[in-house]
Amino acid sequence: MVSQEQRRRQLAREKFLRQQQRRTQARRKSRIRNSVIASALGVVLIGSLALYTTGAFESDGDKANASAEVTPSAEATSKAPDPCEKPAAGEVASKTWKKEPAISIDESATYTMTLETTCGTIDMALKASAAPHTVNSFNFLADKGYFDHSKCHRITTNGIYVLQCGDPTGTGTGGPGYTIPDENLKDESLKDNTYPAGTVAMANTGQKDSGGSQFFLVYEDSPLPPSYTPFGTVSEDGMKVLKKIAAAGDSTGAGDGAPNATVVIDKATVTES
Repeated sequence: MVSQEQRRRQLAREKFLRQQQRRTQARRKSRIRNSVIASALGVVLIGSLALYTTGAFESDGDKANASAEVTPSAEATSKAPDPCEKPAAGEVASKTWKKEPAISIDESATYTMTLETTCGTIDMALKASAAPHTVNSFNFLADKGYFDHSKCHRITTNGIYVLQCGDPTGTGTGGPGYTIPDENLKDESLKDNTYPAGTVAMANTGQKDSGGSQFFLVYEDSPLPPSYTPFGTVSEDGMKVLKKIAAAGDSTGAGDGAPNATVVIDKATVTES
């Protein structure tokens, strides 16, 4: 027969076990909740790293632009007024070439590229001696009217600060049909994995020597690995135009998307001086 004291101890032990079970269940629920939060944060961090590292300016390939794949989905905020004018009449280029043009520039000469855009003129000094393949390609493409009437299809306003142009299709996947080698990746301006404001650099697919025609203009210092050929520097007046474009924001409201400003290159020219 169970004594009163034994019965009391049994009830106490059962109460203790129930308390332990509830605590275990509470800890399990907490771990599940925290793992969900951590997973969500991981997705955000992975997307951010993909944007800010080697995949930041993937372009000119057969696949869809990877930059678009990592762009977060968000409802657009209210648009700022479009600061730009209507594009000039004309059609974008559709011609492509099978191989890189032979180098015809004078690598010791001074070259300037001028983009006459709907938002204002952007002049940039080109680095012919440091990036001869790139400057030669832009000289060739500009002479063929390749950039004329094309839209600058992407702007980033969060973390990295660039305007991306050079794709006549406006999709981020177009290119001239050939690729050019990476150049000048040890440029003295690239310090601490940062592309300084005013830099003009090539986009690429994330693979070595995969640049084509797409390029980006940096309007604020931007943390990026030295994987994108720096081949020019935007003038002071050109920087004012870029700032005006950036102030209008992007179409997603998330800091990475098509510019709200109507940025069209009416005419691109490369001149030797």
